[in-house]
Amino acid sequence: MKKLSKALAILLTLVMLLSGCTSGQGGGASEASGNSTTGDSAGDNADSDNEGIFVEPIENMSEDFILGADISSLLSQEESGVKYYTADGTEEDLLQLLKEGGTNWIRLRVWNDPFDAEGHGYGGGNCDAERMGELAVRATEAGMKVLIDFHYSDFWADPNKQMVPKAWADMTLEEKETAIHDYTVEALSGILDKGADVAMVQIGNEINNGLSGETNMSRIVTLLKSAATAVREVAAAYGKDIKIAVHYTSVDNAAGIYKKAAEMASGGLDYDVFGISYYIFWHDSLENAQKVLQTLSATYGVETVIMETSYEFTAEDGDGSGNSVDAGSAVDGYEISVQGQANVIHDVCQMAANAGALGVFYWEPAWTPVNHYDASAADAASVLAVNQAAWEEFGSGWASSYASEYDPNDAGRYYGGSSWDNQAWFDFDSKALPSLYTYKYLRTGASGTLAVESVETPVLELMVGEALSLPETVEVRYNDRTKSGPVKVTWNEEEASKVDTSEAGAWVITGTLEGIDTVTARCEVYAEFMNLAQNPSFEDSDRSMWVATSNAGVNPTDFQKKAGDAYDGEFSLHFWDSKAMDFAVTQTITIPADGTYSLEFMAQGGDIGASDEFLGIVMVNGETYSTKFTLDGWVNWQDVLVDGIELKTGDEVTFGVSVKASAGAWGTFDDFSFRMQPE
Repeated sequence: MKKLSKALAILLTLVMLLSGCTSGQGGGASEASGNSTTGDSAGDNADSDNEGIFVEPIENMSEDFILGADISSLLSQEESGVKYYTADGTEEDLLQLLKEGGTNWIRLRVWNDPFDAEGHGYGGGNCDAERMGELAVRATEAGMKVLIDFHYSDFWADPNKQMVPKAWADMTLEEKETAIHDYTVEALSGILDKGADVAMVQIGNEINNGLSGETNMSRIVTLLKSAATAVREVAAAYGKDIKIAVHYTSVDNAAGIYKKAAEMASGGLDYDVFGISYYIFWHDSLENAQKVLQTLSATYGVETVIMETSYEFTAEDGDGSGNSVDAGSAVDGYEISVQGQANVIHDVCQMAANAGALGVFYWEPAWTPVNHYDASAADAASVLAVNQAAWEEFGSGWASSYASEYDPNDAGRYYGGSSWDNQAWFDFDSKALPSLYTYKYLRTGASGTLAVESVETPVLELMVGEALSLPETVEVRYNDRTKSGPVKVTWNEEEASKVDTSEAGAWVITGTLEGIDTVTARCEVYAEFMNLAQNPSFEDSDRSMWVATSNAGVNPTDFQKKAGDAYDGEFSLHFWDSKAMDFAVTQTITIPADGTYSLEFMAQGGDIGASDEFLGIVMVNGETYSTKFTLDGWVNWQDVLVDGIELKTGDEVTFGVSVKASAGAWGTFDDFSFRMQPE
């Protein structure tokens, strides 16, 4: 559902509470009361013959198709006291559980030196080569192949962060070239010496914008070639066939992916596999990802693989540290449920098989809470304290406070627990969910007990004075997707008669579904004053109404087409510069009627400095109204509101965003709204 004004959102919440309705899942779908497959109920119903989910078999999946899982945090989890269980509560080794579920490959990230001088781990599993070698051996003993993922950093490497290892910080490119070769030889040889069956090595992790502190592509290719040479040498010395993989993300930017592939080819890089991250809630359609994989294979003669994917089984947080994705990340057609998670796994694997890819790796399906945290429980504070202590001592959270010496701007500010526990294949008590077995059923299929997953909640956004017209049908989704479809609904006439769109307001109307007596339909109705902002989400090509002014040299803004960075649609107002920034982007309008008005928009970004200033601004008659906000990470959307502005007919108002930011800060703004407020 598109963002509505805070005033109407609050009003609707009150209406739903008074009427006994609860809010639905993101993406316009509401959970079907009393008949929905949830993480807990599905897990409790699982048994050896029927895991409680529907899975269609994939006919064109090869026998050696990779059905992989990244479990890099496992040692830290176990050191923190985490144990894993079957659905009925029987304790079992994680590797055995994964094998029973159909997993046949394990992916493990390796950081050069994720410890401070006193030996305190940075967190995220404290994944150095020695520790990952232990997991690699356990995976081998469980009959699985291993992929080693060298980040060539001392901590997390991703598109926004490719930090040089501490030991390489002062090296020239030539010295770093030697260092990356020698480190790869030493680390990979050590893992093989333990007896691990390493079949693929990844040289760099999501290297779209850098590698080991280098950002120039020719210098990056130089380092990649040295790393690849090292892998070839080790493979030859041990008589092993080890594939070399590169790894990129942002597959929604296909042109950018093709450019990287072309630059590696022109630089003469020797590699076998082009890997991509594909998260369905961030990276555009399955069809686009398939096309990118097929184009890479056809153009460059390389194999492909999905290095990372995942989906949430619940929007809740289980450890008290917040999640990377929540209800707002739901994708249309995929419920936030165990079945929805299984559907995503199936469809990503089907896409990969259609593209001729080697397979798929699911990212961190066992990164469960150290202890299940419930904010409403009487012992919530003590449970959180125990979790925090474990994250610090054993590195079972995404980052510990000790990481601040290496990564002060991100880990140093936001260290904490797992942000992925709601995307695991286990519930918050580490009991196996039915989705754990999805891989197994991709070959045979599986049928659970038929149940309604969700009922579509129509959202009618009306202008004040517009007539109400309710839909005749709503979409009903079952855990067996073949049964899903539109169902006729009879709306409650009394509730509908109370909707008065002559003024702003919010209403909930319930309805009865034909042939379904256990689930109630619901329609949300909003009447709002007209949004006076022109081209509020930048989707129209004429953006001349938006004016950018810069007080620090070059204008650092652009209208970026990238759905993953946009709150609504594909475009957003983007900013970044390698130098300090001082700019504003505004629009000027004329007020049509007396009233109280508000500005509202969405903002996300990161790498900001302590003194950076972000303001939502409204300027009228020589006076400025503003609201301060901050940016705390990719797609952690902030809802910025400047309200209570009394205006007269004919007033000329300038509104928008003002930014004073340090070099390297980045972000996007989207979905601007300037409206009269309800009385």
